Amino acid sequence: MPKTTSLAVVMDPIAKIKFAKDSTLAMLLAAAARGWQLTYFEQSDLFLRDGVAYGRGRPLKVFADPSRWFDLGEQALMPLGDFDCVFMRKDPPFDAEYIYTTYILERAELAGAFVANRPQGLRDMNEKVFTAWFPQCCAPTLITRSASEITAFAGEHGKIVVKPLDGMGGKSIFVTEKGDKNLPVIIETLTDNGARFAIAQRYVPDIAATGDSRVLIIDGEPVPYALARIPAAHDNRGNLAAGAKGVGRELNDRDRWLSAEIGPVLAERGMVFVGIDVIGGFVTEINVTSPTGIRELDAQFGLNIGDMVIAAFERRLAARPNGGTR
Repeated sequence: MPKTTSLAVVMDPIAKIKFAKDSTLAMLLAAAARGWQLTYFEQSDLFLRDGVAYGRGRPLKVFADPSRWFDLGEQALMPLGDFDCVFMRKDPPFDAEYIYTTYILERAELAGAFVANRPQGLRDMNEKVFTAWFPQCCAPTLITRSASEITAFAGEHGKIVVKPLDGMGGKSIFVTEKGDKNLPVIIETLTDNGARFAIAQRYVPDIAATGDSRVLIIDGEPVPYALARIPAAHDNRGNLAAGAKGVGRELNDRDRWLSAEIGPVLAERGMVFVGIDVIGGFVTEINVTSPTGIRELDAQFGLNIGDMVIAAFERRLAARPNGGTR
């Protein structure tokens, strides 16, 4: 009789997720449908003891029911390395606590678990800075602490977007331009008067009409549809959390080229489920921590992206020297 695959998920409190929108739940439902055994952890449940990664986990059952989507069993102490797969789905902020968590997960990886996305990659690939590894895919971009450099960048490009390197959900994103009297205070705020790095990108006007498109990439290959986040009429931000509208569309040739440039590199580095953000054919961010958009695309195109992700995990496990068994 084949062995049941065990999956440990590290996520935000499951009772507080939005049933209709949560991508993690979509993937857990797909894993359960394939017969995987699920165990639930929150970040605070994890710890290291003498170099061994442990967690206080609870057996998890999930249901496609908006009134009751989960059930948790009794908590027990478990070595994380004993799981076949550990799935890191804790949402940002990507702060020191997140980094410490990746160290714990890396110890689980060294003990034999397949960890997605790979902990070292989560540490190495800041979602905004890592675009620098693919300059051919991006609009002109500057990462600096210097007010004079950002001011000169605005003078060169006219209109720019400035944002922090550790932001999420559209927070603290500013659209400004040459001659804007608010530009100095924007720079002071984002760089903390030169103490912190910020990122500036040339403004791509396509965002107003075609939005900020999330292209999901599973083990190097793109899902055939993207989710365009169209900003509200009163806003510049293409973020669902900031009120943008999610509209699905087929990938175009540029999307496929961008995916071919970025996807295989990320897959080789253990990043199995990622999302790239595309505005006007340019990549603005590479999301490796907790990409979303599954539920919206599933609903609009009759997909099951969660199952595509879990199938990719199964292929990874099967390709291991022991065939994924212990």
